[in-house]
Amino acid sequence: MRPAKLTTPFLFAAMLVLPGCAVFSDAPHYRGIAVSRHDIKELTPGLSRQDDVEAVLGPPTFIPPFNQNDWVYVAQVTKMRIGRTEGVNSQNVVVVAFNSDGTLKSVTEKNLKSAIPASMEQHTTPVPGGSAGFIQQLIGGVGSYNPLGAAQDTSAGAATPGANVGSSGSSGTGF
Repeated sequence: MRPAKLTTPFLFAAMLVLPGCAVFSDAPHYRGIAVSRHDIKELTPGLSRQDDVEAVLGPPTFIPPFNQNDWVYVAQVTKMRIGRTEGVNSQNVVVVAFNSDGTLKSVTEKNLKSAIPASMEQHTTPVPGGSAGFIQQLIGGVGSYNPLGAAQDTSAGAATPGANVGSSGSSGTGF
């Protein structure tokens, strides 16, 4: 009888501790092309050409549309966080710049420490007519749904189902 009393608190404590273990955490996600310092040392500014860079580093992640002489290699390690949002654990950006003749000009490395933080604007954009309340949003679209409205041809002047015909004989929509 004595061992049963000890196992209940032990099981309760284990249930509190186990969710924090690494066994239950999500694995990190590796994205992009990771460029190592060893790879960068193989490139020589003034001598290496675009073909050499692509042979050593692979194809770039992207080439900026307004500067075709820069190649950008981006690598990120992300992991799921609280609320199923993905957070960036580490990021490495390598910018390879070329001269106009295709020779290597410079290699620049950047990481999260050199990043400029940008926060989202918390204000909302005003809309004409103010803001709709819950009831207006709930019943505001009642009567405006017409699944055949876009498919029907009203150019001949014929009244369509759900259309209002005025005293002058012209047809209008049933809004």
